[in-house]
Amino acid sequence: MAQDGRYIPEPIKRQIRQRCGFGCVICGLPLYEYEHMREWSIAKEHDPDEMTILCPTHHAEKTRGLLPVEDVLAANRRPRNLRFGLSEAFPLRYSGDSCLVNLGSNRIVHDFSRDAIVPALTIRGCPVIRIKREDGRLLLSLRIFDRQGRLLLDINENELLFSIDSWDVELVGKRLTIRKGLRVILAQVDFYAPSAIVINRGNFSYDGFEVQVAPDHIFLEKYNIRMEKTSALMNGGGGFYFD
Repeated sequence: MAQDGRYIPEPIKRQIRQRCGFGCVICGLPLYEYEHMREWSIAKEHDPDEMTILCPTHHAEKTRGLLPVEDVLAANRRPRNLRFGLSEAFPLRYSGDSCLVNLGSNRIVHDFSRDAIVPALTIRGCPVIRIKREDGRLLLSLRIFDRQGRLLLDINENELLFSIDSWDVELVGKRLTIRKGLRVILAQVDFYAPSAIVINRGNFSYDGFEVQVAPDHIFLEKYNIRMEKTSALMNGGGGFYFD
């Protein structure tokens, strides 16, 4: 039976993402659309082996006949991200005079009228989440690891990269989710341009010290401390510092 072309079941989407390295098979960007390599009018079904993911630009080129189907088929056989082991850098768009960082239910607010750099989260002297204001732009840097110390997400001054070694990586709307299995989330971050970021889940570590973020708390395993609804960094000063 033919399926509704307006709806692709989630398990099929995930299978396509996993095979394509969680990004456009041509350029690797994590902002993408699901595409039938042969047109839907011909395929009439959502066969994951006959589908791929393309960024909006390459999708539009294919739709307009500017990108040959043969080129898409070739890229689908050797997706860009699988060849490089990392996603293509995705630019974040942050700007303004203040910023908001949520770590679970814990809140950090900073007014850049006093300080041009805010170390939102510092572990043993290392700023693992930092926001810098430069020429009207806010430059976000952060790194999230799994419990084995493998880097999952790396943002360096608004350039977002992620490892393709995860079981699943998905950018939907403002939310980036990294999973290690079905319904098992390793990291989840919401990007609210121009000046806020909400980290719902993630593991931040440096020099053997870990800070685990969950939707409603921060947990410091070394001290068995759970932090909820704490505010820091109002109009200058320092963010959360753990040692």
